[in-house]
This record gives sequence, C-alpha cells and structure tokens, in this order.
Amino acid sequence: MKRSPLLLALLLSACGGGDNRPPPRPAGSRPVTLNIPTSSETKACFADLSRIGVRYSPLPDRDFGGGCQVIGAVQLIDVGLPVSGIKSMRCGLARAFIGWARSGVAPAARQILGSDVVRIETMGTYACRNVVGSSATPRLSGHGTANAVDISGFVLADGRRVTIQQDWRSVDPAVNLFLRTIRASACKRFGTVLSPDYNAAHYNHLHFEDDRANFCR
Repeated sequence: MKRSPLLLALLLSACGGGDNRPPPRPAGSRPVTLNIPTSSETKACFADLSRIGVRYSPLPDRDFGGGCQVIGAVQLIDVGLPVSGIKSMRCGLARAFIGWARSGVAPAARQILGSDVVRIETMGTYACRNVVGSSATPRLSGHGTANAVDISGFVLADGRRVTIQQDWRSVDPAVNLFLRTIRASACKRFGTVLSPDYNAAHYNHLHFEDDRANFCR
C-alpha cells in the first residue's frame, strides 16, 4: 500500500532516536518540573562526585521553554576550591570542571606562577540563549542546557588577579604560559574549548562545554 509523505514522516518521528527528552516548549513559557527517570549515566556521575569528595545538590529536571531544558544537573556546594558565579551544571560538565580545577589549574598556578589559586571566577553556567558571535543559522547555546561554563579569571594567594580579558596576551611570560597551560588541560577534559583565539565574542572568557565536538581553539 502506498503511504502518503505525511504518514511516512509521522512513522519516522515515532521511531526516531534514543533521546527521551520531552519536546521543547515555546520560548517564554514558565519553567515546569519534568517527571522523568534519572538516567544511568547521571546516576554514575553522581556517584563519581561523591567518591571524589565533592559536596553537591542534585537539581530537579526542568523545562524552561524555547528548547532550554536542564536535565541531570547539580548545584556544586564545595569542590575544594572557591568558585564564583556557578549555578546549575549538568553533572558531566561539573565532573569535568572539578577535574580541571583540581588537576589542571591548581598545580599550574603553583608551578608556573608560584602561588596558589584561591578563587576561580566565572561568568556563569545556565542561560537560555543562542550561540553568540557566529553568522551561522541561530542554534541553542550549550548554556541553554546548563552544559557550558565560562571562565573569566583567577585570584591568587599572593593577591594577584589574572583575567582572560586583561592577561590573555600578557607580556609576562609566566602568566602567558599559565593561561595556555590551563587551556591545554581543559582541551583534554571538555569537548569544546573556546578562547580569545577563537573569535571576538570570547575576548574575556574561556568557554568550556561537555560535548563530543573535540574542538579546541
């Protein structure tokens, strides 16, 4: 029997993919709590955070409209190093961020700058918006699913403050090496790492995203 194109489209949509997320709702909708089971991947991530001694609080799965959904996220409470500006983060992003902060940033500051980092400063995590600084077709940013974090600077125990905006092209070779070293460390842990070398939109921060893009610039 010959099927109409509409019927074929409906059949294909019914069979598509293993992503069981609810379909996106209109932008501007009131956030709603989603009644969906916690995935095995997220449960394993929660266990990883507990095992490495991170204090965190699991957050309810929520749909904010416009395609922005925060699923499998946590609020980090204590990672062993003060971090400003972070709110909800998908657990996989939080796990990668903690590894970078503890094993990338902390030793690099001590060895290269001769001082401990006492605070990592960020420009936040979740924000329901599209990618900025691109002429391509608008698409949802990783921030729209709490799957990205922007790093703006570092405060050192000796009182220095190293920022991406002011110091990315520093004439101080130690500062320059420190920032390139922590970017290289991030590229081993995150799927997407964007710096001021990527485009003008990232002149003041490093953008880290927990995806599989394998893009570091």
